[in-house]
Amino acid sequence: MKRIIFCCLILGSLSGCSVGMAISGKPEPNLTAVKEKVKRGEVELNIGSAPVKSISLPNGRMLCVYKYETGNTPSPGRAVFHGLMDVLTLGVWEVIGTPVEGFTGDTRYVSITYDGDDRVVEVKPVKTP
Repeated sequence: MKRIIFCCLILGSLSGCSVGMAISGKPEPNLTAVKEKVKRGEVELNIGSAPVKSISLPNGRMLCVYKYETGNTPSPGRAVFHGLMDVLTLGVWEVIGTPVEGFTGDTRYVSITYDGDDRVVEVKPVKTP
């Protein structure tokens, strides 16, 4: 009977939100590959998302703002820690661990201006879109 309870506790803790959030994370974009004359498709592939805002400029250029996240890469170490704490606290750790994982990482924005051929002309970090 004790074995069944112990197995249920371990299985229950492995399905915890903090464990899943830590193991999934989000890889950081490769912003070093975003430079002048790079095509828009390659930029979006390296950033990992479409723009959150696009503005057509009068000179035929396009200004796009992209949102990305830093500091929340997938971490098996954090996941193991959360799982261990779940087991040790009989699942109570989720009350602390889930919000901690929810606030891990920083959201940032970058504005990229493209010319008429969809090639990068300018890259600038911005505070908000």
